[in-house]
Amino acid sequence: MEFLGLYPTWYEPGVGSGWIVGIISTVHVLFSHTAVGAAIFFAFLANYAHRHDRPDLLEFIRRYGLFLLVFSYVLGSITGPGIWYSTTVASPRGISALIHNFVWMWATEWVFFIIEVVGVYMLVYLANRVDRQTHLKLSVIFGLTSYTTMLVIVGILSFMMWPGKADWYNETGVLSGFYGPNTFAQLAMRTAFMFTMTAVVGGIVAARFPDPAFKKDVARKLAWLGIGSAIAGVLVFRWYLTTLPDTALLVMNNRLPDWFPLAVMGMLAAVGVYFLATLIQPRLLVASGAAAMTLVVLVFGLWPGEVARESIRKPWVAGQYVYSNQVIGRDVPGRDIQSEIPLIEERGFLQTLVFLPDNLRQVTPDNAVEAGRVLALTTCSNCHSLSPTGMRPLRNYFPAATDLEAIVDYLHAGLASGNTLYMPQIPFTDDEAFALASYLATLQSPSAGAAKPQTAGHAVTPTLAASAAREMNP
Repeated sequence: MEFLGLYPTWYEPGVGSGWIVGIISTVHVLFSHTAVGAAIFFAFLANYAHRHDRPDLLEFIRRYGLFLLVFSYVLGSITGPGIWYSTTVASPRGISALIHNFVWMWATEWVFFIIEVVGVYMLVYLANRVDRQTHLKLSVIFGLTSYTTMLVIVGILSFMMWPGKADWYNETGVLSGFYGPNTFAQLAMRTAFMFTMTAVVGGIVAARFPDPAFKKDVARKLAWLGIGSAIAGVLVFRWYLTTLPDTALLVMNNRLPDWFPLAVMGMLAAVGVYFLATLIQPRLLVASGAAAMTLVVLVFGLWPGEVARESIRKPWVAGQYVYSNQVIGRDVPGRDIQSEIPLIEERGFLQTLVFLPDNLRQVTPDNAVEAGRVLALTTCSNCHSLSPTGMRPLRNYFPAATDLEAIVDYLHAGLASGNTLYMPQIPFTDDEAFALASYLATLQSPSAGAAKPQTAGHAVTPTLAASAAREMNP
């Protein structure tokens, strides 16, 4: 018998595995983007300071770099492995697809990251200890290597949306998968955002300088950097939208939460007001205010942005051939990868899962709810919480969940056919659809799953499923 190569499902009952990954990733983006933006900003400031004989700006670079050692590099080095761990257990096949396609790209990124970490140490601890020309070279190398790490990661993130070139599926070249219109649009958008974050976080450091004249000068530089990058980000976002596949635009227009545009608009308005205020009145730049604005950007800017990016690539998790539930949903001839949908259509999920107790491979009146729970864990829990809390709780999508016939009809019509563009194609057998419907009924009414159809046989046939639905919904 053929089996699906699916790993055991990691399920976090509180908020769902997807939100655990999202929380860690969002915090990491705050650290990483601030570091990259600051590296480029340092190169500019170092050049300006050496040309205009401004040792005070070099001291600002030193203090900001020292702050980044903890804020970005220590905390970022914790959340970075946290992303690897959480994504590996939440989406093992998705991570496998990225590694197999971009292992050398990731190796390149790690090399540049090591240079970046060494560079920030040298920039901080060799300030005023080496000649100006050497210090300027260090700042430029630090800035370029830091930005290179972002370029590599953005190319991989772009592949998660869709491969750069349409012929990648047949040729599977690294550059064909890496470079595409979405790569550069996303890079431009993240570049704008990283400068905004650099300006916001830099205020925490600048506010602690006692010299009012120097504080005023740096506050205005940070304000102009923040205002300019925020405006550029809005303009680049329109370009980014033109590079998205039609399915992503469909999800964005119909499936994103109602609070998403309000959160982003509110964050942009708050950032604009904040930078205008510190531009006009630099004395308003205080460490506590800059820290508060950092949290505003994190909660109302970064979090919605990461949620949107994760949502609009559904139902895929990598390259539009690995579904979010880890099933291979498309042929990739260049890598001898075949879709697993035909196998599932032929044998069903329960017969092809490796890590499944034998007593659940055949749906019976006694195990229908438990078999349905396993199916929900395997096919749904990467995107939906099975509890009332967390990400997209399943119970919210089935308000009349005790109507088993209606649920079975939806599972066949909406999922088995693949007509629901933002959800994977899930070709349940009749017995599996009935089992999953039986479990979904318990999410609204725990007692509903207690009703079991009576039959002398063991297999739950479509006729038995219909009679059971009538028994549970007289």
